[in-house]
Amino acid sequence: MTTKKVGIYVRVSTTEQTTENQVRELQAHSQRQGFEIFKVYADEGISGSVSDRPALGNMLKDARQGKFEILMVWKIDRVARSISHLLEVLADLKGCGVGFVSLTEGINTETAQGRMLASFLGAIAEFEKELIIDRVRSGMARARANGVKVGRPRVGFDVQKAIELKEAGSSWSQVAKVVGASSATIRRVVTPLLKRVA
Repeated sequence: MTTKKVGIYVRVSTTEQTTENQVRELQAHSQRQGFEIFKVYADEGISGSVSDRPALGNMLKDARQGKFEILMVWKIDRVARSISHLLEVLADLKGCGVGFVSLTEGINTETAQGRMLASFLGAIAEFEKELIIDRVRSGMARARANGVKVGRPRVGFDVQKAIELKEAGSSWSQVAKVVGASSATIRRVVTPLLKRVA
């Protein structure tokens, strides 16, 4: 029986915090399970709402190259703060044949229960998306009633799509790439609408 290789991902939001405790517990658990630790990926001083993180990107790149078989985290919110982003990561890992383990929450997609939980999260994400769309539509209707121009302005980007992406935790630069306009333009148009939606 071959030893499974594990990638460990850790994150802290501020430079005053340390990933040391997360790493120690995850390494200890890996050893108890007889896993071989391939690499520890650490993002330090980066909020979980930022989906474009250096170590997270490197981890996913290595996963796609088959360098490890299980990704282990201390807690789900170390990977993502929104369900939609979490599901993106889980889908990416699943496509690479990589399992996902959240140590403190007892989630393991290598088991039937873990896969069921992932499906449940998917259903919640769809529900969350529908709620966001409803809030966006209501917010845009209020904006129109107040004389604010919404929809597709002269800059030619999809305002509703931009709002949905921001609600899901995307950065301004990520939104800009998706909708095809400058982040400054998008921020100027979308920010007041976000406040109305909220």
